[in-house]
Amino acid sequence: MKIGLMSDTHAHLDAKVFQYFESCDEIWHAGDFGTLQIIDQLRAFKPLRGVYGNIDNNAIQVEMPLDLRFECEGVPVFMTHIGGYPGRYHPRVRPLLEENPPVNGLFISGHSHILKVMPDKKLQFLHINPGACGNEGWHQIKTLVRFDIAEGKISNLEVIEIGKRG
Repeated sequence: MKIGLMSDTHAHLDAKVFQYFESCDEIWHAGDFGTLQIIDQLRAFKPLRGVYGNIDNNAIQVEMPLDLRFECEGVPVFMTHIGGYPGRYHPRVRPLLEENPPVNGLFISGHSHILKVMPDKKLQFLHINPGACGNEGWHQIKTLVRFDIAEGKISNLEVIEIGKRG
């Protein structure tokens, strides 16, 4: 299963997303869609999983949950928009991770607009924040992440820079 991971579109969907995610089986969005149209465009392209972010209105919150837990090809996944990262988890998320970590899996969050891929050795999972791929925010370069999941393992992780924030 090839996954295209994105976050923080903030109502702007760069056309390059479709090019880079053409080979993906699913798209995962870590929140701050900005509009329902972004959800509709992504769903029309590929199967979509996502969570709502702090800028997302009630209509988006009806479509997407605050937190999402699921398993993909034997890999447990926990996704939320405001999550923090190893050593600095958000106070709402910290107890959720400590009580039920996605062991040997993924913790995915967005919000910071800072691309991070780092292990949590204590809780035994990989944290990914794909950065931001919209035009709003202080990031300079729009980023995506793409990776494979098969037989309980994550492989071929790629960071994709799709251009300057515009």
